[in-house]
Amino acid sequence: MMLQENQMSSEDSLIALRMESVVKTFGTVRAVDGVDIQIKDRERVALLGENGAGKSTTIRIISGLMKPDSGMVRIYGHRPSSIEAKRYIGYLPEDASPYLNLSVRENLEYIGTIRRTENLQDRIEFFLDMLDLREMEKQKPLTLSRGNRQKLCLALSIIHQPRFAIMDEPLNYLDIPTQEKVFEYFEKMNATFLVSTHILSIARRLTSKVIILSSGKKVWEGQITELEELTEGTKTIESIVSELMKHVS
Repeated sequence: MMLQENQMSSEDSLIALRMESVVKTFGTVRAVDGVDIQIKDRERVALLGENGAGKSTTIRIISGLMKPDSGMVRIYGHRPSSIEAKRYIGYLPEDASPYLNLSVRENLEYIGTIRRTENLQDRIEFFLDMLDLREMEKQKPLTLSRGNRQKLCLALSIIHQPRFAIMDEPLNYLDIPTQEKVFEYFEKMNATFLVSTHILSIARRLTSKVIILSSGKKVWEGQITELEELTEGTKTIESIVSELMKHVS
């Protein structure tokens, strides 16, 4: 029997992301070049790569904000742009911006409401306290520091307790104490994670599996412990990619 778009098969419930032969071109540049990714439910994966590797474009395609030129993407069996897929996703883009005409609290109330968040007021109070936003809850985002705006955007992306958290450089602009709070909270979340970053130490803290992109192509996939063994002594993502290319060429 054929399943309707809003129905999930037992296989779909086990696969958070299925991405096959995805291509995205801008002019003559292939930003994403035949990428295949599969992420299991509750798996935590880092998407690593140097600047310009195609990470952000890949994240936007997965989140349903950009259509690929070709290939297939499914979120728990649904097209990323569908209402069904969006119910699963919590998305934090790089350099995210909240609603500038709303206060910190109003942003949380608005996004929490349209996301149909259970126990919304409790969730709002929790994030105001955890992220030290309590004293500025009535302020508009333009009056906040870049770090505090990032805190707000982070809370907005996960206030509804998403099943699939998709995050592009989530710790940008955050001070060390706040980063530690975020690490601890993420560890407690019962969710699938896809985290795009160019910082290996962040990938090490947040995930156990790594996918590396270079020039729009997937060049390596494996456990983070394997990556560390292959690239022992290297520090930057650029040197890691260079070292990996010796092993895959």
